[in-house]
Amino acid sequence: MNLQTAYYKTPIGIAKVIGDENGIQSVTVLDENAISDELLTLETPDCLKDCITQFEEYFNGERASFNLTVNPKGTKFQLKVWKSLLEIPYGKTRSYLEQSAALGDVKAIRAVASANGKNPIWIIIPCHRVIGSDGSLTGYAGGIWRKKWLLAHENPVKQQSLF
Repeated sequence: MNLQTAYYKTPIGIAKVIGDENGIQSVTVLDENAISDELLTLETPDCLKDCITQFEEYFNGERASFNLTVNPKGTKFQLKVWKSLLEIPYGKTRSYLEQSAALGDVKAIRAVASANGKNPIWIIIPCHRVIGSDGSLTGYAGGIWRKKWLLAHENPVKQQSLF
């Protein structure tokens, strides 16, 4: 099957989605000016329409989890790490140390962090939910400002009533 590509404009950049009938292989974020407007207006391939719809719902605050087939390419270890990311609930975070412990080896923290950094499926496999043990927003291939935006989007601060 030939891989198909779709582009979707999000509040934090252009999502480039690549996949086929076997699932989503890659979602990356591009800066606004990285592609032409013509690419944004191309018709979305049928195999990617559900992904684009779910992204729209996510960014509109109407979706907390994705129901898509993912088909990332990576090593056996990377696939294990990426699968563990799917267990982090919407609006919650986990430290790299906690993720390493959940995978059964706290000493593998650097390898786990490296695998997170190579996650090819942005947002759907939520590596943005992994933070430093001290609560810092460390490491995010899409840029720390995007990680901060995504975490705030998933867990907005509620304004307290004064009365």
